[in-house]
Formats: sequence, structure tokens, C-alpha cells
Amino acid sequence: MAMKVGEILFVDTNILLTATDRSRERHQAAQRILGASARNCFHLAMSGQIIREYLVVATRPLEVNGLGLSAGDALRNVEEFQRRLVIYDETEAVSRRLCTLVRDAALRGKRIHDANVAATMLIHGISKLVTENPGDFANFAGIEIVNIDDLVE
Repeated sequence: MAMKVGEILFVDTNILLTATDRSRERHQAAQRILGASARNCFHLAMSGQIIREYLVVATRPLEVNGLGLSAGDALRNVEEFQRRLVIYDETEAVSRRLCTLVRDAALRGKRIHDANVAATMLIHGISKLVTENPGDFANFAGIEIVNIDDLVE
């Protein structure tokens, strides 16, 4: 998929984790996405939620499905991400949209995290999301999933 000049691509947490973890199948693709935005004149975006989720998984021990990084290493990675990605605020309007999405789709549990990403994107007028879990966002109108492999061809 070709991104247009100036277009914004929201990055899901799993892309940042994949970019960090050399053992993941799409590590190189995730790394190229983080490096390609400036070269290809599109912008990468995330929210505070993405940072929180990244820190949780990055610092969690390997034996419980984490990356086992120290807090310092994980925070250095976040600093690098913050240099490359625009951070969009989780505003009161985002909270209202989240509640609407939860109510309309009768969401429960972990699906509410996905709904908050969608709400943040929708409120800020961002329609494209790169994720390795496209099914998590399939039910949110206005969100277009971008395949990681399509971005790096």
C-alpha cells in the first residue's frame, strides 16, 4: 500500500514490540516502517496508551510473554519512538467516543483497549492503522487496516 505525502499512519503497540524484538518474524519489516516514514513523507502516530502498553510488555519477564527489558532500556526505546512518532492526546472527546464504541458494540474486557485506540484515531481524524492484529479492529467503522508487509515493499 502506498501512503500519500502527509498522510498519518497510527501505529499499534504490537508494531513497536515487533520492531524491538529481533526474534519476531516481522522484526525487519517493523524496523523499516519506523525508518520509512520520513523518507516517504508520511507521518507515524501513537497515543499515551500505546506507550503504556509497550512499557508493560517490554518490561514483563520473558516467561510471561514479555520482552524482559529493564525499565531503562524500555524507556530509551520509548524516547526513540517519541522522536519518530507524533503523540495524540487522549482527550475528553476521545473518552466520550470510547464510551459510545463500547456501548454500541457491547464490548467487554480487553476489547476496550482496542476501542480506545479506535476512539483516539477517529477523534483526531486518523483512518489508517498498522497492526499485526487486524481482527481486533475489524468492527470499528472508519478504521482502515494497513498490512505491515504492504508498507515495506
